[in-house]
Amino acid sequence: MTVSNPTNCEGNGRCRQGGLFQAMENTQYDIYLEIGQKKLFAAAVEWPGWCRSGRDEASAMQALLEAGPRYARLLHGTNLAFTASLSTENFRIIERVEGNATTDFGAPDKLIARDSQPFGPGELERVQTLLQAYWQAFDAVVETAVGKELRKGPRGGGRDLMGIVAHVMGADASYLRTLGWKFVEVKGENIKQSLTRLRKEILNGLDAAAVDLL
Repeated sequence: MTVSNPTNCEGNGRCRQGGLFQAMENTQYDIYLEIGQKKLFAAAVEWPGWCRSGRDEASAMQALLEAGPRYARLLHGTNLAFTASLSTENFRIIERVEGNATTDFGAPDKLIARDSQPFGPGELERVQTLLQAYWQAFDAVVETAVGKELRKGPRGGGRDLMGIVAHVMGADASYLRTLGWKFVEVKGENIKQSLTRLRKEILNGLDAAAVDLL
């Protein structure tokens, strides 16, 4: 993908044109590595959610590369233009952090130096746009799974559909507390109502945290 003003780039896989962020095929993407004892995660700094694991750096970055087109579909319909990288050579490792037991369990869990920095102009709105795109994709997957039997885990375990949704809600509420914002459960709400309200609280919590950091 080309832009009319290729010099108006930020060196992190994004370029501005007409108020949009545009990713170019030949632009480097800043990534970081979270390194556990058994697993290693490669994650894009500017594109939270674009993250994959492997047994070593090479396999994690290859998995990240292969997930690019799938990640791009999540952003369809937003004002965030994303082009999947064509090669792992376009990944620039800016930080390596030591993982923990959660990393080895199979979930990224560590912060990087960038995470402690305040949002720049437009970054809050961008993150909120990303979140809303992810939520929309999650809801679509849940909708397609209604009434279907889900595949069990290797030992016959696992959650049913609403159990998965509740698990995601619990994780989101936990992350929200790290912003100093608490989600209070309301008796009588169904899970859809609670999920809608939780997402509003997440956006409100981000707004409040961004103001505190300015």
